[in-house]
Amino acid sequence: MDGDLPEERVILRRLLLTALVGLLPLLGGAPAQAADVVPTPTDGPYVGPMLDWTRDSADDYADRLGVSPSVYAQKVRYPLDRDDRLFLRQFVQQTAAHGAIAQLTLEPRVPLDQLTAADARAVGEQLQTLHEQLDTDFVVRFAPEMNGTWTAWGQQPEAYKAAFREAARGIASRTDAVEMAWVPVYGAGYPFGRAYGSIPGSAPRPVGQLDTDDDGRVTEADDPYGPYWPGADVVDRVGLVMFRFGRAQPFGTDSVPAPDELVARLQERYGYDDDTRRRPFYDRFARDGRSMSLETAAAWYDRGDVDELAVKSAWWDQVFSPAVRSAYPRLDLVTWLEQRRREDEADGRETDWRVTSRPELARPFEAVLRTGATTGAVTRVVDQDVANESTAEYRQADPADGDPMAWIVGCVVLAALLFVGSGLVRRVAPSWRYPDDGGLRDGRVDFLRGWVMVTVVVVHTELAGPYSFLSRNAIGAITGAEMFVLLSGLVLGMVYPRAVERVGERAASAAAWARVRKQYLTALGVVVLVYLIGLVPGISATVVTTFTDRGTGTGGGAAAGQVYDLYANFPQLLAYPPPWYAVRGLLLLEMGPWVFNIMGLFVVLSALVPALMWLLRRRLWWLVLVISWTLYGIEAVTKASVLPSQFDAVFPLLSWQLPFLHGLVIGYYRRPITRALTSRRGVAVVTTLVVGYAVVLTTLWATQGAPFLGIVRYDWLYENLYQRIYLQPGRLIDLLLVLVVAYALLTAAWKPLNRVFGWFYMPIGAASLYVFIVHVFFVVAVANIPGLDRTSPWQGAVVHTVELGLIWLMVRRRFLFKVIPT
Repeated sequence: MDGDLPEERVILRRLLLTALVGLLPLLGGAPAQAADVVPTPTDGPYVGPMLDWTRDSADDYADRLGVSPSVYAQKVRYPLDRDDRLFLRQFVQQTAAHGAIAQLTLEPRVPLDQLTAADARAVGEQLQTLHEQLDTDFVVRFAPEMNGTWTAWGQQPEAYKAAFREAARGIASRTDAVEMAWVPVYGAGYPFGRAYGSIPGSAPRPVGQLDTDDDGRVTEADDPYGPYWPGADVVDRVGLVMFRFGRAQPFGTDSVPAPDELVARLQERYGYDDDTRRRPFYDRFARDGRSMSLETAAAWYDRGDVDELAVKSAWWDQVFSPAVRSAYPRLDLVTWLEQRRREDEADGRETDWRVTSRPELARPFEAVLRTGATTGAVTRVVDQDVANESTAEYRQADPADGDPMAWIVGCVVLAALLFVGSGLVRRVAPSWRYPDDGGLRDGRVDFLRGWVMVTVVVVHTELAGPYSFLSRNAIGAITGAEMFVLLSGLVLGMVYPRAVERVGERAASAAAWARVRKQYLTALGVVVLVYLIGLVPGISATVVTTFTDRGTGTGGGAAAGQVYDLYANFPQLLAYPPPWYAVRGLLLLEMGPWVFNIMGLFVVLSALVPALMWLLRRRLWWLVLVISWTLYGIEAVTKASVLPSQFDAVFPLLSWQLPFLHGLVIGYYRRPITRALTSRRGVAVVTTLVVGYAVVLTTLWATQGAPFLGIVRYDWLYENLYQRIYLQPGRLIDLLLVLVVAYALLTAAWKPLNRVFGWFYMPIGAASLYVFIVHVFFVVAVANIPGLDRTSPWQGAVVHTVELGLIWLMVRRRFLFKVIPT
């Protein structure tokens, strides 16, 4: 026993042992090559909160703080079970929404010696999947505060080191998006007792492993860190847990930190009862190339006459001071406890660690972070808005795929020929004309809507084959969406006046809003039902609940292959009580199947119909058009987002109202417009415009090297006039062209076209909204066909035929017509 040795020998022995312990990091081998996951910060350490995720969210915290954190911290049980994996995904989704680093703490829920390599590999696989999907990088803290007594894994050095090494190697075998962090608690007070958390250790204290001064006891003189060091080859980053409880024990009275208190802790001089000179943690473990993290906060008990801001600002001023940044350049990541909880260290007293609970705290904390820390996105931001925007495909992915403008020119020329041909058919076969009897419905409109709905179903099912080729390419610059919106407005403009004549303006408005309510509830029902279907064992709904970027969206080719989750916050609706931001996201249709996102646009636009029809009934059509073009111009200049709804990222309301409102005006004044356009002068004007447009585009295509009339170059057209998301002018012209040509052709050759195709298109067109709703479930069903080869043209043809046939049969049998809007 050291007590039997002369005092000089005891002192000498302690000095030698302390020196040896200080060399432990070097004895473990060369410093681990950090995964280089966390880039070097620019303006001070990365900073972010450890939130109470059951009550708080990343978005709400960032809103309170005023800046977006660069890191978020979370704890998860280890090994992961199904709930833990779900919880982890939700956490990473919120982190990715800010482009922040995800600091993940693995807390063992079984004894250390029961953890396996398979458990670690499962974590690595999960993190790699999340990294691939959300572009998030991770700092993983395995069982931190292992030198304390309040954790179930505490003060078991040999078992801890073995478990850490196994976890680090297992995770690293599955992903390189992780830095493994070794994080003890600050050593003053070691070997501690029952402290905050008040959880007894899971095993008796192994004195032989902890007695670094070889005096047969575990005392403050023993090294609080070295026995737990797992080895330089498995540690990428080190860290310290360093909460500021106050100046005296028992804690519970508020006091302002001394000006040098943080530095004294970093120098291992604060809070120790003896005079032993200890080598600082930073010098031992971080100075040789590893980065260092700090988990901290200052306690507020609301006891005494000290102001809360004075206590907390005195601490954060030190943490983010230039002096600390200069002296400890490897300290590059700080997480701040943003919680209010009872602390056993403070005799169970309620303790408030938060810095954003009140603006009086948040504003000065924000000011410090702006000058002394690195905030904002570290990785690519992948939030719900970005996910929704990714579905807005409109850009040619690769010039090698061909010239999209050339196809548009070809379609315009074909449309011009069909228009001229329809005039010839009228003269040659007048008996084929459409028999316009002045009835409520117009068969030509239903026929056209049916054709559009077939293209929507086929395109969204995403199979190769003849149906897909025709549906994707038949109408040039526009897609089924533009025509669907235009025709929806046109039909409402036709039928609403009849409703007013029948029941009066007020009753017609009430009926219209009742229909809007049904549409909205149906939209919510589809969003929820699709997610629930995806939970059924053996069924996957990811074909519509996620979206894989084709490189043809707003992110361009660089985003190709990125998988976006369109239901990022939906799982949190299953919690009780569900957080408000998740409820709000559902109610505002911020989430949902990508094949269904335009439904929100219809709900909003349909809600405006009674007010717009009030104007039209008073011959204020010109005001409706002025409003429409003004809103379109605002969108074109500002790219303003009106609603957080999913549809507004793909079909911006201020742009896409234009075809709907114009359709409404055309439908309301259909007969006088038809008479004007079919008069001799009208036919001449329309023919000149249609043919002239085709001639201009053909000339531009044929003379690509020179500007047309010295003004417009061919290679400028596609990117500046024909982009889909904001309905650029070229697309609007093509939309009007397709409407005019299709209407003229159906009018002139109605009988043969109706005889061949009408039996199929017209029922689908008359129930177009119903078809649009049910097609979502057909898309999911097709995705779950075993062994289906989506690239096979013949399989695609068979599946599309069966799919369209079943939808047609459901319409004919009026299946669920009383439930689903038509």
